[in-house]
Amino acid sequence: MNIGIYQNAASLDALERWQDVVTQNITSSQMTGYKRRTVQMGGRAGGETFATEIQGGSGVEGLKGFFPEARTAIAFQPGENHPTRRDLDLAVSGEGFFNVQMSEDQTGYTRSGQFRINEARQLVSGEGYPVLSADGNPIQLIPQGGQPEIAEDGTIRQNGAIVGRLAVTQPEFPSRMIALTTGLFTAGEDAGMKPVEEPVVLQGYLEGSNVKPLREMVDLVNISRAYEANHKLIQTRDEMLQRTLESLT
Repeated sequence: MNIGIYQNAASLDALERWQDVVTQNITSSQMTGYKRRTVQMGGRAGGETFATEIQGGSGVEGLKGFFPEARTAIAFQPGENHPTRRDLDLAVSGEGFFNVQMSEDQTGYTRSGQFRINEARQLVSGEGYPVLSADGNPIQLIPQGGQPEIAEDGTIRQNGAIVGRLAVTQPEFPSRMIALTTGLFTAGEDAGMKPVEEPVVLQGYLEGSNVKPLREMVDLVNISRAYEANHKLIQTRDEMLQRTLESLT
């Protein structure tokens, strides 16, 4: 067996996965609060390449084969906050995620503060999920109470009356957050979600993605070159194997 062919095939698979991640980053670069996906190239052991005699002994020792593997992660660095002058556009400056109620037993976390008011006079996310207050309940606005004013600490007022305070939480272990669609996350096992003690909420701003399209385009070029090199190696190994078989027949 020519294990080199299988190693190059594993490289092609890892490169395809990297390309999928880069493509997702580029297409989502204009999405509010989107966090860039990253790829780390590693290796996993599998089989033995060939056996060699152990120096000073009569036994043989197999050399472990390693196969390239792509591992994905999320870069949680904040994006740039852009002014919108819209009262229900909010951004967190620094650490923290807004909390939304995805279902009775599931809370979602997002940096996208593109909120609106639904027919029930609740503050909801762009996906229609109720935005949660610091006490864990949906934020109910006062009918005919006018446009809400949001202070930097997340306190919401209508006509001077406090109607709630935005929940802003931060995971102790961000790597355990689970990414969903449209910039939403859920807390993975032992993520350790904790309230941010002194949140800074900006009214009339939205956080852009932390994707730098130029960097992603450079990655696409590197992926293309690496893919082509591995493909040529597979062809070369296959031709060598074919010549070997022909010489034995």
